[in-house]
Amino acid sequence: MPESVGQFEQIILTAILSLGHQAYGVTIHEKATRLAAPKKVSLGAVYVTLDRLEDKGLISSRLSDPTPARGGRSKRFYRLEALGERALEESAATAKRVWETVTEIWGDFAEGVRRRPKWSPVRPK
Repeated sequence: MPESVGQFEQIILTAILSLGHQAYGVTIHEKATRLAAPKKVSLGAVYVTLDRLEDKGLISSRLSDPTPARGGRSKRFYRLEALGERALEESAATAKRVWETVTEIWGDFAEGVRRRPKWSPVRPK
C-alpha cells in the first residue's frame, strides 16, 4: 500500500507531476502557490516538504550542471517515483469520491451557487 500523504504533500506532488522536467524549487513553489490559492505558500515550506517526500521515497532529486547564469550554482530537479505516483493516484481517487459526494448533496459548484442541505435537528422534549 502506498504511503498516505497530506494535503500540502499532494499539492507538491501534483506540482512536480505537472512541471515534468522543469520541476525545481522555484517552479514547484510557483505551481504550488497557484494550486493552493487563496492560501499562501512559503518557499521554506516547499523545501521542507520536498525533503520529507524524498525521505519517504515518493520523489527523487538530481543536481544539474552548474551554470554561469546562476553564479556557478546547480539547480536541484525533482521527479515522482513510482511510489509517489501511486500515493498521488490514491489521493486523487479519494478526493474524487469526496467531491462526488459533496456535489450530490450541495450541487455543482460550477454553477456559482451551492445549495444548503436541509437540516432538521431533533430537539429534546
